[in-house]
Amino acid sequence: MWFTQVITKIFMQNKKKKSIALKLRNYFFTGVIVLVPIGFTLYLSKFLISFSANLVPSGLNPNTYLPFPIPGIEIILTIVFITFVGGLSLSFLGKKFLQIIDDLFKRIPILRTIYSAIGQMTDSFRNQDSNKKSVVLVEYPRNGSWAVGFATKENTGEIKSKTNQNLINVFVPTTPNPTSGFLLMIPKDDLIYLDMTFEEASKFIVSAGTSSPKS
Repeated sequence: MWFTQVITKIFMQNKKKKSIALKLRNYFFTGVIVLVPIGFTLYLSKFLISFSANLVPSGLNPNTYLPFPIPGIEIILTIVFITFVGGLSLSFLGKKFLQIIDDLFKRIPILRTIYSAIGQMTDSFRNQDSNKKSVVLVEYPRNGSWAVGFATKENTGEIKSKTNQNLINVFVPTTPNPTSGFLLMIPKDDLIYLDMTFEEASKFIVSAGTSSPKS
């Protein structure tokens, strides 16, 4: 009888130790899940603050004249400046000034290629009708594997005449950095157009698919 009691006691102690170890492991992984987004957000904020410090010239940076620096004030100034330029570009004088800048960049041999390409890309997203579907599913990089992309433009001219197909230019961003990616020319019939908005698709890509777009 005493032998059975000892065995039972040892078994319960081992079970208790395993239970404690399991709880500690769960606590650890829960801590990782909680701290990773917080740490990433703080790291990204620190990077943006450090990067923005170089955006504003020292002569225009308020931190140069303040008795103590205010972190992130450069970001506020940058947002204010961009908003000001956006408002100015809608005025008559602003449009004339931007037209002069546009003509100047288009006259410089090397810069005009980069400037025109970036300008066409931003215009394609800006001029898209809000009711027009531009977020698509494309079967990439192999059959049975799907990726979220942005349909930017329907191909015309030489590409269409040489391929004899109705090809759509699709930009497939990378995760979690959507500023890089791949340009694919996909037949229109092979694309699946989604009701997802541009913002929802961007959030879905940046979050590595963890966000849930509205159905």
